[in-house]
Amino acid sequence: MNTESWPDWVMAVFSFVENYDWLARAIAILIVGVIALWGVGKIIDRVVDRVVSDVKVHHGAENTQALETSPVEAMRQVQRARTLGTVLNAFAKWTIWIILIIMVLTEFGVAVTPLIASVGILGAALGFGAQSLVKDILNGLFMVFEDQLGIGDIVNLGQVTGVVERVGIRITEVRDVNGTLWFIRNGEVLQVGNFSQDWARIILDVPVPYTLDVDEAQEALLAAAKEFAAAPEWRRKILEDPEMWGIESISHEALMVRLTIRVRAGEQFTLKRALHRYVKAALDRRGIDIPALNRMVVEDGSPRVGEPTDPPKKDSSEDK
Repeated sequence: MNTESWPDWVMAVFSFVENYDWLARAIAILIVGVIALWGVGKIIDRVVDRVVSDVKVHHGAENTQALETSPVEAMRQVQRARTLGTVLNAFAKWTIWIILIIMVLTEFGVAVTPLIASVGILGAALGFGAQSLVKDILNGLFMVFEDQLGIGDIVNLGQVTGVVERVGIRITEVRDVNGTLWFIRNGEVLQVGNFSQDWARIILDVPVPYTLDVDEAQEALLAAAKEFAAAPEWRRKILEDPEMWGIESISHEALMVRLTIRVRAGEQFTLKRALHRYVKAALDRRGIDIPALNRMVVEDGSPRVGEPTDPPKKDSSEDK
């Protein structure tokens, strides 16, 4: 091959590669690794988008928000796909970077086998200290694959109740009703109460005075609930007709009548507030006054969910 006619910069590249072939291979490995990271991320994102698109097409929804009018399982598929995509992206990035580092170190002449053995010994020595990290990772994977929670779910994790904004390999981020973003280690999640799966039930206990006929009160409440369920803005979120369960409790102040409605999961909070307005309007139309209930609130000193505790007081002896 006649190379005399080649440009000088091409000859310089060939000379560099010939003299520093190890460095060229290391750079090539890094380039391939970056391309692999980009490609894997694109593949995962494409799979997630395909799942979401299939769900929207199957249920005739133009966007994800429109899935609120579709069956609950459709929204669960979208949430599960997005959550799995987040976890798989993080896992793939960590794996590819570890492989890249090992290959680059090999090209630089570093003996990787003894290094891996040393890291293994060091890992065994630090195993007891890293147990919490391993626990966080494994518990996070199980929570996702078992569909215990997903991005957008309203959950109760014991100390925190709010909306899941991100599920990572080690940390789950939950934003409570006050807007506080909580970072919770996956290994510390011992129980998950999910308000966004399958269905939920609105339970409304209304106090009724002793002087009022119970049947009349129940009829008024049930009529208000049925009017609420038939309203155009709410009927698609209600799964079954309202039910009157009857007298739930009797006290010296009033009779407590219980009304229930089965609704879509995650919608129970908004629907319950709207139902209160219908019940109030129905009782006013019939001239029914709700009796005042005397309640005593006992403060036990424990902080509420999302409420920061007071800083510990310093011992006066320390200031001396």
